[in-house]
Amino acid sequence: MTNLFSSFDPSASLHLPINWTSVTMCFILIPLTFWLIPTRIASLWSKILLALHKEFQTLIGKGFSGSTFIFISLFTLILYNNFLGLFPYVFTGTSHLVMTLTLALPLWLSFMIFGWINNTIHMLAHLVPQGTPPALMPFMVCIETISNLIRPGTLAVRLAANMIAGHLLLTLLGNTGSMIPNSILIVLLGAQILLLVLEAAVAIIQSYVFAVLTTLYSSEVI
Repeated sequence: MTNLFSSFDPSASLHLPINWTSVTMCFILIPLTFWLIPTRIASLWSKILLALHKEFQTLIGKGFSGSTFIFISLFTLILYNNFLGLFPYVFTGTSHLVMTLTLALPLWLSFMIFGWINNTIHMLAHLVPQGTPPALMPFMVCIETISNLIRPGTLAVRLAANMIAGHLLLTLLGNTGSMIPNSILIVLLGAQILLLVLEAAVAIIQSYVFAVLTTLYSSEVI
């Protein structure tokens, strides 16, 4: 690597732009769920998806039936990519705004178009919270409009920044291994293992947060 941030450059590895193929590696694992006799991992994953379906259905409320599968698929895609990025020499696609904005912007834009075309009065009512004094209504409209417009950006930046931060910390600690004595190397190895466990938890939490926030944004336009 030429510098610390080269691990987030798709063309830095072997000078071949094949790092984005890690994004499609999740399709290798999908056929395992269609076995006639599922494995224990497949059964556990089915229970997790069922729990997510029930929770997303509760968040959407009176939404369209079957719309939760969009957000479950979104959760699965982000989770696979977050976990694949923890393996050595595997490119983390979710650490790039190119991918996170590609996921967040079309969903948010479709929600806005649907809401303003079909529920215009409901969308206008969202711009002014209940109980707002008349003098503050113009300011609240501006604030709510700005907060609505930056939603896809906050979704994308939150996911990418969390992935970049943990990977940079792991890289920084790993690069110091050759410059410290063996007595401290054991401590560094323990810290790396703890950070790897933390990054695994962050991978799950961030994919869940992305899917839940997208579900909440969709429930506001119905």
